[in-house]
Amino acid sequence: MHHNIVPVVNGENENKRLKHEIVECRKVEGTVVLMKKNILELTDPKAYVTDGFDELLGHTVTVQLLSAVHIDPENEFQGRLGQPASLEWKTLTTPLTASEVSYKITFDWDNKIGVPGAFLIRNNHHSEFYLKTVTLEDVPGEGRVYFVCNSWVYPTKYYKKDRIFFSNKAYLPNQTPLPLRKYREQELESLRGEGNGQLEEADRVYDYAYYNDLGEPDKGPKHIRPILGGSIEYPYPRRIRTGRPSSESDPKVESRLPLPMSINIYVPRDEQFHHLKKSDFIVDTLKSIAQLIGPELPSLFGKEFHCFEDVLALYKEGIKLSQSSLLDDIKNRIPLKIKEKPFKFPIPQVIQEDKSAWMTDEEFAREMIAGVNPVTICRVEEFPPRSRLDHRLYGDQKSSITKEHLEISLDGLSLDKAIEENKLFILDHHDTLMPYLRRINETSTKVYASRTILFLKDDGTLKPAAIELSLPHPEGDQFGSISKVYTPSEHGIEGSFWKMAKAYVAVNDSGFHQLISHWLSTHAVIEPFIIATNRQLSVLHPVYKLLQPHFRDTLYINALARQILINAGGVLELTVFPGRYSMEMSSKAYRHWKFTEQALPENLKNRGMAVEDKDSTHGLRLLIEDYPFAVDGLEIWSAIKEWVKDYCSFYYQSDKTIQNDRELQSWWKEVREEGHGDKRDEPWWPKMQTCDELIEACTIIIWLASAFHAAVNFGQYPYGGYLPNRPSITHRLMPERGSAEYEELESNFEKAFFKTVTARPQALLGISLVEILSRHSSDEVYLGQRDTPEWTSDAEPLKAFEKFSKSLAEIEDRIMERNKDERLKNRVGPVNMPYTLLIPSSEVGLTGKGIPNSVSI
Repeated sequence: MHHNIVPVVNGENENKRLKHEIVECRKVEGTVVLMKKNILELTDPKAYVTDGFDELLGHTVTVQLLSAVHIDPENEFQGRLGQPASLEWKTLTTPLTASEVSYKITFDWDNKIGVPGAFLIRNNHHSEFYLKTVTLEDVPGEGRVYFVCNSWVYPTKYYKKDRIFFSNKAYLPNQTPLPLRKYREQELESLRGEGNGQLEEADRVYDYAYYNDLGEPDKGPKHIRPILGGSIEYPYPRRIRTGRPSSESDPKVESRLPLPMSINIYVPRDEQFHHLKKSDFIVDTLKSIAQLIGPELPSLFGKEFHCFEDVLALYKEGIKLSQSSLLDDIKNRIPLKIKEKPFKFPIPQVIQEDKSAWMTDEEFAREMIAGVNPVTICRVEEFPPRSRLDHRLYGDQKSSITKEHLEISLDGLSLDKAIEENKLFILDHHDTLMPYLRRINETSTKVYASRTILFLKDDGTLKPAAIELSLPHPEGDQFGSISKVYTPSEHGIEGSFWKMAKAYVAVNDSGFHQLISHWLSTHAVIEPFIIATNRQLSVLHPVYKLLQPHFRDTLYINALARQILINAGGVLELTVFPGRYSMEMSSKAYRHWKFTEQALPENLKNRGMAVEDKDSTHGLRLLIEDYPFAVDGLEIWSAIKEWVKDYCSFYYQSDKTIQNDRELQSWWKEVREEGHGDKRDEPWWPKMQTCDELIEACTIIIWLASAFHAAVNFGQYPYGGYLPNRPSITHRLMPERGSAEYEELESNFEKAFFKTVTARPQALLGISLVEILSRHSSDEVYLGQRDTPEWTSDAEPLKAFEKFSKSLAEIEDRIMERNKDERLKNRVGPVNMPYTLLIPSSEVGLTGKGIPNSVSI
């Protein structure tokens, strides 16, 4: 860079003066990487034109550097601001990608600024843009300064204060440079909002609300749903507030957006899907599925399933759609990519190698430890299994499974010996479902509450020993339940009864998985952490930088779910057996939710699947050694915890530092008292007074958002895309001897089976949904990855993260090796389907593997 140099005439003092002048005259150049609205959103081409006019009229995008070292006494002792510099909008550099472009910006360097710690930006255009990064080169005294922005910047008229972005340096609140402190506090205040009014797209407000937008009371009694959250009867985590007006018939219920507007439901714009994910048609496909909901649904899909070949035809031939005006409307809404093959499904992995192995007892049992819901099975610690339902309300709910039922399947062991040797396990859905069965079975759905006892064989595999199917007593709930017990059989009518009993269990497990293991335990419980983090932890805070990647896309997918999936009459109510009681049932399950028990080691111990053992890896001994979810999961859990420990230890050298961190303490207080407010008084919440408590809490949050969600989500299509393996609804109860249904079951099992399980329209709707939910988008960021390599300027955390990434790669290699070990029979099972759900990396699409950083779909 050229400077005007004057010859030295007055010795040392003159040299100092000249050096000062040289710095004063310097120019500092920067690069701004952004994405224009007109490129990302083809629906708004006028943005390109208006941006050009704005520039011609002098309405530019300006940036002011903010000092991290020098204060301005005339500006409330905040950091000194440099002179505004404009983006060189007209001199566009070569596009970096199809959507990213970079612009040059040049600052007249002011020595009074020193090292910049932030910048203010004013967008004087008429349209917003997505600001990705800003890089300053050759800053005097500092060198390169990097800003990670990743935010939509709206025109100035939308903001009370100019947008601010901080450099990628992390600071605890009391270590923040004085010139930046006021700005740090103001930014958090703006994100909290004022707690009132309807929020619009440009608002950047994170606030709490109850789930009071699932029902539509204005449509009549059938569309009324209870408000979840804020009551003893229906406790629930909080969701993000939208501030929409109340419905006309109930002021406590928030009005809903009409269906075509569903994707416009409020979340802060930065929380919406990125453009690549939108271009993958996920949102449009969800809209298209939503169009299938309605009274015309059965007419769209032609005949019902009558046999297994009818189901296999879905993957071989596709679906021949009936004609209707609704269908024409759907076709017009479905994106081009989907139109080409609108309703032809890929072959689910569970039947790729063998079309019938899923029916075996061994595979039925294996999927309880290596399927899409491997987190519910427990060890039998008392017999007979005991109910925890209130005896005053539900009477005697004691299991009717007897010693005689079981001992024929225990390979010569007595019942007592099998329990003593930790060889009996149970999949128990009885207590969750029994309070709802009477109401559910008054509809066209007919289900049981099930208990399934399994025996651990010497080869490490499980086999089902007995299935108990229970119904409420016909004379009233207070009289308890009536039950029938089925034991394994291969042939004749007893074999058909056994296969049907397994189907009823699969239906129970399918609904429990979708509502509780999946939706409640990941999507719903994570949302309050996201809101609290944005409200109470500055982007400068190291814990914010640690957790933020694990929150990507979650608020938006949850908002879409409230509009399309979990609402009254939504896809979930149509496709899982609890129907209108689905979300209410998940609320009852939340009563038993404990944050500390979400840690994988605690979860395994609480379910009796592991015991503490200091000499074993991870300090636990699994009681089913070949438990794929637990074996792989413990490795991932330990890697996450080691990474979190390395990271947090860099910023917190003592417990006192934790206690004195006012942002951290406000964050944790708000998580407990607001986000999970219905649990505020629970004694199990960590006090957040020690480094160990912080490490454990952050590990649980990251585990739930990443690996746990991956384990219960991305197997939905591989296992459940084949309806007979995981039906979600049954329409008939077991036939009574002498009935026409009994004769049909005896003479034609397939016909009886398909008259009982999920009907064709609901099945196809459900399969379509789980296919979408099981896909990875092209912009997915996986565990051990970051969307930018310069997410922090601190060297030690970067080294620790590199170590974490390498650890995950090594775990992936070990998982692949375990899947090749023929001694580990539960790794692949009769269906020859390797357990890959906890393999960290993945390609795009329907892969059955990959751990995204966040609950991103």
